[in-house]
Amino acid sequence: MTATPRPKPVIFLGDSRDQLSTFPATIKARAGVELFAVQCGLEPSDWKPMATVGAGVKEIRVRDETGAYRVIYLAALRDQVLVLHAFQKKTRRTPQRDIELAAKRLKAWKASSHAS
Repeated sequence: MTATPRPKPVIFLGDSRDQLSTFPATIKARAGVELFAVQCGLEPSDWKPMATVGAGVKEIRVRDETGAYRVIYLAALRDQVLVLHAFQKKTRRTPQRDIELAAKRLKAWKASSHAS
């Protein structure tokens, strides 16, 4: 019998946890389910790669009648999932400032002692 892998812990960078907490309840719940899947080594149900942020970075996409919401994360690490940014998307294209903020947080994390 094989052991069930333990979910990887989620590390929220910057204000990503606070931003996620402002999402409508249904979006928050769906984003939580998607993040748990990622913690368990699975793909979220709706995602896209975000190579402009960094290698292995992906975006969870959740939508309802209030709009489109995104959670940018990196799960390619062996022992944790990094949530780089969470925001409501108001335009068709992801705003450059959101991409740059996620990339800045990833770069700062890599430069810190946490990236060992």
